[in-house]
Amino acid sequence: MTEATVDALAAATTPTLIDVREPNEYQDGHIEGAINIPLGDLADGTRDVPNAHPVYVICHSGKRSAQGAQILTDHGLDAVSIRGGMSEWEASGHPTVV
Repeated sequence: MTEATVDALAAATTPTLIDVREPNEYQDGHIEGAINIPLGDLADGTRDVPNAHPVYVICHSGKRSAQGAQILTDHGLDAVSIRGGMSEWEASGHPTVV
């Protein structure tokens, strides 16, 4: 499992992004195009995860995204955790949608 910065995610062209926060967190604001699959659901299987290279994973601060990226890596996917999560994304001035 690898990590990337929020700026690297922002620079990625059409990234596949999994937001592993709970639905209420996701609804409060997320990155446009992010797919919400809570960490608990991700642990039950990866069938809803697109087979992209890489798959970026984000949460609030980076802890759950690291766990989610490890789950995806264990299932053979190229997963990248976003360091600092949505907190860092917003602090860096990147846009969110509700």
